[in-house]
Amino acid sequence: MNRNRTHKDASTSTRRAIIDLLKQQGGTDVVALSSKFSLSGMAIRQHLNALKEEGLVTYEEEARPMGRPTKLWRLTPAADRFFPSGYSELSVSLINSMKEAFGNEGLDKLLAVRNKNMQEQYLRHLGGATGVSEKLEKLAEIRTIEGYMAEVKDQGDGSFLFIEKHCPICEAAAACTGLCKNELHLFNTLLGEHVLVERVEYILAGGGKCVYRVRENNL
Repeated sequence: MNRNRTHKDASTSTRRAIIDLLKQQGGTDVVALSSKFSLSGMAIRQHLNALKEEGLVTYEEEARPMGRPTKLWRLTPAADRFFPSGYSELSVSLINSMKEAFGNEGLDKLLAVRNKNMQEQYLRHLGGATGVSEKLEKLAEIRTIEGYMAEVKDQGDGSFLFIEKHCPICEAAAACTGLCKNELHLFNTLLGEHVLVERVEYILAGGGKCVYRVRENNL
């Protein structure tokens, strides 16, 4: 009995690790997962099929120059429960209550206060950071602490991608689009007037993550 329990615990741990990796990397094939976890392809497929039965993962086929198409495994929205939710149900309830009590204009004023407080908090975290790259790395640190799983990718052409792989306030943002609008404005303010920030992928529009292209405006 203890042996069966140990095996079950190990399987649960591995499947959670697969969920975490897919959250970080997005579409991933069995070969890459096998290499990451030092498991056979058959073992990885068993874990993926078990997760698929739970509705936590799905796959899409990607054509390859040679051979059969490869399955790229991704998380489904049902897997969001494994990541910070930002008290989504309470947040949505409060947003709806504020709309009812104060109207859209009153809600906008409250969001402006929230944005101001976040700006002050983030500026303290950025400290003496000066360049765009350094500011983005500092911003990624604090956003990751808040549950956004943020990272920065240097594009090699003077621009950067600021990537947030999870949105802990997704349900609240769906109920109040001003949250996302204010965050885009917040990023622009923190990085400075000479920096352009453009959202190029958006979770609420069906994207797997929120991605911002950041570059200096040389005009």
